[in-house]
Amino acid sequence: MSAPPQGLAAEPLEQLPGDLMMWVLIVSELLVFGAGLAAFLSVRLSDPAGFADAQDQLHRAAAGVNTLVLVTSGFFAARASRACLAGRPRQVRALLALAMALGGVFLLVKGLEYAEAIGAGLFLETHPFFTFYYLLTGFHAAHVLAGIVILSLVGWKASPQNLEVGTAFWHMVDLVWVILFPVIYLLR
Repeated sequence: MSAPPQGLAAEPLEQLPGDLMMWVLIVSELLVFGAGLAAFLSVRLSDPAGFADAQDQLHRAAAGVNTLVLVTSGFFAARASRACLAGRPRQVRALLALAMALGGVFLLVKGLEYAEAIGAGLFLETHPFFTFYYLLTGFHAAHVLAGIVILSLVGWKASPQNLEVGTAFWHMVDLVWVILFPVIYLLR
């Protein structure tokens, strides 16, 4: 058996940025969201008209704004990682603060969206669509909150390794929303 070519890791897992346990968490979270979306789509098959009518009661513009907000926050988190590699700790903290603030904006907009839906009498038990809507987007909102906490912790002890781990989680949160948004708000 020959040694791997110079510059290549002996194990594929050694090439992952950040920490292996964070990747285990990310993959497990993606599987949970995937299972939730698969359940949503399979139940939707039993009542496509009901799901479409329920979907029409959502605030698509707010969800679109939230998509831009979260993707922009991911951009700032990525820039923070680059600033850390360049040895600019003040810029790291400023960029992470922007990413976290946009995460807060996401949660505020989501809270206003929930308040509007609840004010219109749309609850978990109103229709299976709303059961999935609240569970999937609520679970995602919990991850946004967790991501804000993680970014604050890695900003406090900023190092390239910490930033890779924290931003990997934040990008998973972005990715999940980029999938949830069209499936819940747009897909007919």
